[in-house]
Amino acid sequence: MDKILDAESRTDLVVLNGDLITGENTFLENSTHYVDQIVLPMARRGLTWASAYGNHDNDYNISAADILARERQWPNSRTTQMVLEPGAGVSNYYLPVYPADCHPALHDCSPELLLWFFDSRGGFQFQRKDPTTGERLGQPNWVDHRVVDWFQRTNAQLVRRAGRAIPSLGFVHIPTNASLVLQETGIDPHRQPGINDDEPLSQQAQGWCRDGTSDGGCSYGGHDVPFMRAIASTPGFVALFSAHDHGDTWCYKWNGLLAGMDVAGGGVNLCFGQHSGYGGYGNWIRGARQVVVSLGDLADLAIGTYIRLESGASVGAVMLNSTYGQDRYPATPNDRTECPTCSG
Repeated sequence: MDKILDAESRTDLVVLNGDLITGENTFLENSTHYVDQIVLPMARRGLTWASAYGNHDNDYNISAADILARERQWPNSRTTQMVLEPGAGVSNYYLPVYPADCHPALHDCSPELLLWFFDSRGGFQFQRKDPTTGERLGQPNWVDHRVVDWFQRTNAQLVRRAGRAIPSLGFVHIPTNASLVLQETGIDPHRQPGINDDEPLSQQAQGWCRDGTSDGGCSYGGHDVPFMRAIASTPGFVALFSAHDHGDTWCYKWNGLLAGMDVAGGGVNLCFGQHSGYGGYGNWIRGARQVVVSLGDLADLAIGTYIRLESGASVGAVMLNSTYGQDRYPATPNDRTECPTCSG
């Protein structure tokens, strides 16, 4: 993180897109203390950050709610909780981005950009086990329908107040089923540059049945359909960024109706980041996706993005505009690194 932030000195906001902590390896007494190590590189530089929690942030000895409480001890954290219904997840909220000459408390101005954060949940319930088997109790791994309702209701209010659709970016840890279906159609290394090693990727509602059970008898329950429909039908929603699958780093423009789906894409770009930490699986070179936003590009519902690697190199630079998916770019190298301080 230090190396990437040193190379990206113009960073305005850092997004931690889930799996901050490998919860299954923690002790109850100090499980959230690792948050301090994670955020220190930003705090030292006076940067603010915002998190969307992941499945590994929820386990028997750790909960997303406790991670949020620990984060909020740091004044530079922008992570919050706007949906309070039990079981709906924790990191569901939005951040408005205003023009530089606007102070919303003093001026009647509207945001130029909305950053939406969604909790895809997953993992295991905090301090709960099956009384019969003694096994940990899993929790749903998709964006809850109550969060979808909140998103649509809140976005409608913001649009009505602004008198126009507001460009939006979204962050969610577990990708939707649309990303899997797009992957199955084929990733072109020059039109969707990035690593594509996690194939098939793991999507929301994986391992769940349509009746809400997860006894291992189903591969995909379809519970992310309301979320996909909401994202695809929201005017101005430019891109949704996911994590979860460490071996995937591409972006794909979701247009039209895909095979086996009844939700049509509205041109939203579905993107992955780059594995940043040395926890979790895989030895792909560490890095972080950079998102470059300007008022001029937003007017065309376009943003620039690339990945800054721990080595200092940048790869996968693309423009997510109306012709993305048709334009050709250099292929992304599939480099590997090993933990420089790990033994064995």
